[in-house]
Parts: sequence; C-alpha cells; structure tokens
Amino acid sequence: MSKKISSRGIIIEDNYIYTMFRRKIIDGVVFEYYVIPGGKVEKDETLIETLIRELKEEFSVDIDILEYVGKNENDTSIAYFYKCNIKSGIPRLGGEEKERCSKENYYEIRKVKITEIENINIFPKDLILNVISSTIKTNPND
Repeated sequence: MSKKISSRGIIIEDNYIYTMFRRKIIDGVVFEYYVIPGGKVEKDETLIETLIRELKEEFSVDIDILEYVGKNENDTSIAYFYKCNIKSGIPRLGGEEKERCSKENYYEIRKVKITEIENINIFPKDLILNVISSTIKTNPND
C-alpha cells in the first residue's frame, strides 16, 4: 500500500498561527483537534503546486512559500511542511471543507496564539514549535 502524500503550510502572523479546527462526531463520540492547512498531492502535481492549490481552496488565500521546514511520516502518510506568508486574500473557509462542514464534520479556520500551541491537540507539535521558535529568533521585534 502506498502512503498518502500531503503538503501543508505553516502561516505565522502577528504571534498567531493559522490552523483548521476540526470537530468530528462519530457514534456519539466527539473528537476535536487542529490541523495545519494543506492536503493531498494529486497525480502529476508537485508539493509546491499542491500547497498553493490547497491554501487557495481551503483558506481562500494566495501564499508565498518561504521555506521547507520538515516532514512527518508514519505507516500510512508523509506530510511535508513549509513556512508560508499570506500574499493576498483574507482567510475564509472554502472548497470541499466548506461544502462538507456540518455539525458532525465541522471545519473552522482559527488563529491560535503561538503561546497556546502547547495546550491544543495539533500534530506534529514538535515541528510546529520549532518553526515558531525560529520565527521568534529571526523576528525579535514582532
């Protein structure tokens, strides 16, 4: 079985990180968690093309990709992470996420204070914290 390949964008702005909050209700059990925006690489698509497309679809924004920051791999998937900036647009839910959004399968764009990342259910937390740490060191006036 081949692994699902995805590309995800870490966007930090004014000491907040953009996330997609998810709530799923399965058999009456509520699961709440956050994800870094992005998605699955489609056939004949590069990681960069995927990221640009996914952020346009999910967040309704155009992005600048600043740098590759790492990957997370498990038995079923490989996710590649990039540090990005919003070039244009105002983040608002769009694409399949907006169409599928319901009480049982909820999507919401949330800006989370970087100081709160430790306290939320987000993955891969270590990689995200490393990006936050390097951003703070390179932008001491923010």
